[in-house]
Amino acid sequence: MDLPDTTKMAHDFAAAMSHALIVVDGNGAIRFANPAFCDMFDYRENEVLGQPITLIIPERMRGAHTAGMANVAAGAKPGLAGKAVEVCALKRDGSEFPIEITLATWTDGGGFWAGATIRDISERRERDARLMRLASHDTLTGLQNRHEFMTVLGDKLSVGRPCTLLLLDLDGFKDVNDMHGHAVGDSLLQAVGVRLPYLLGEKAAIGRLGGDEFGVLLPDCGDPRLAQKQAAQILDAFRKPFSLGGLELELGASIGIAIAPLHGGEAEELLASADFALYRAKADGGRAYRFFEISMRNESQAKRDMRDRLRRALHLGELELYYQPQVELTTRSVVGFEALIRWNHPERGLLLPGVFLPSLEQSALASEIGWWTIDEACRMAAEINGKDGSYRIAVNLFAQQFRAPQLCDRVAEALERHGVAPECLELEVTEEVALNDEEASLQRLKAIRDIGVGVAFDDFGTGFASLSSLQRYPLTTLKIDRGFIRDIRKCPSDAAITRALVAMSREMGLRTVAEGIETPEQETLLREIGCEEAQGYLYGRPMREQDAIACLAAAETAPATSKAQRS
Repeated sequence: MDLPDTTKMAHDFAAAMSHALIVVDGNGAIRFANPAFCDMFDYRENEVLGQPITLIIPERMRGAHTAGMANVAAGAKPGLAGKAVEVCALKRDGSEFPIEITLATWTDGGGFWAGATIRDISERRERDARLMRLASHDTLTGLQNRHEFMTVLGDKLSVGRPCTLLLLDLDGFKDVNDMHGHAVGDSLLQAVGVRLPYLLGEKAAIGRLGGDEFGVLLPDCGDPRLAQKQAAQILDAFRKPFSLGGLELELGASIGIAIAPLHGGEAEELLASADFALYRAKADGGRAYRFFEISMRNESQAKRDMRDRLRRALHLGELELYYQPQVELTTRSVVGFEALIRWNHPERGLLLPGVFLPSLEQSALASEIGWWTIDEACRMAAEINGKDGSYRIAVNLFAQQFRAPQLCDRVAEALERHGVAPECLELEVTEEVALNDEEASLQRLKAIRDIGVGVAFDDFGTGFASLSSLQRYPLTTLKIDRGFIRDIRKCPSDAAITRALVAMSREMGLRTVAEGIETPEQETLLREIGCEEAQGYLYGRPMREQDAIACLAAAETAPATSKAQRS
């Protein structure tokens, strides 16, 4: 039997392989190239045969290649023979791409030959690059992740250069998630991830540190004035709503600023300092920036401990609403109650709001407790009003709660759940909270009034409301601060201010409630100047729910003449 033509078989085998194959002679000329090689480099076979191998080698690498081939051809042992090596190659159009090449050499008839198998590893390189990005970048926003950001921060601090860290937390993000879902929340985070780099430029390192918290590193910057300027620019940029799929979403930001090495010489220490400052910014009302101060460490930790304990208290049912009567002055008839939160602490007994509210303000927990308060107040309103009652329950809003985009929805849901008429609920907000971001506040208050719920300015006269701005707000009630009532009989200026407030309120069609009434003399003067309603220890201290219900039951069984007067 005749043996097959082994040369032809080898040629056909090489032509059929999916890997690129190439053979060059001792002069570096290409003597064989299979179709896979031609497809990879975009040549026809007749265009490469006889051409120098440097045809596919980038110019910067040709000298080293030529010298290496000459050494091997002269008898030197090829160090890379049989080993897969990753290098760059050159296509016909001049573009470079990564290849993996495995080299073999031999002699035939006294001549030197070299052959190689070649694989295009572009996809593998891209996959590796993606994995590297995943290891160092946040998958949602494309910004640096926490690990990478802290590594960069640590590297900058290790060389002793000054730098500034801005720690940024989004105000209102949880509310967006609750109202619109996590898909919209993720899109909002992505939008923030675009807005921040555009605003801050290439020099700033920006990372998403987790949730809705972002870090901004200003390298080689130890100037507080520049840090202040950058922080103000960020806050200003966040005043513009985010447009997402037809939604116009309002989002604020609070910023804590720490400067190295003054506030920390290591990455974790500087981050902790910025975090303390961030906590202060949120506690001061949010949508603001604060620089780190040494005193913040102990104060911030104490507030955080209190907040953690409060969260447990809410879930364990230790919080309770007390109710202080509000009366109609001419008849002393109870017309409603203000709901006031108390904490039945298992070790410290009954705690008043002044003990724990400072820790609660501007935290996400404030909204959570605030929604519970509204729900409890609506349940109480349903209890005392039945089908046709008109007693009013007033509830104080936290600043965080007031800014929540779902405020009206939450209120409407609570009213519907307990079957309460909207006019039986009144929401109280301080001047300072309402007039912060005035236009947005105005829209929120209008939305509350549109569903029929009352709106009261609490502690009126102590803030900074102007009469012109006051006219714009859809209020139902002004509550005169107790500071004007305490010495109203002895201080002519307090009496004059109170008289002016009552007159103004009457002209605007608003109900006036004076707070802090403790003596008959105070009551008499307020009745004389035309104040309609009052609240204070003279009529009753804040009381538990069952006592408030009993108070009303006693009033309902009073003589008919008293009832007639109240109605």
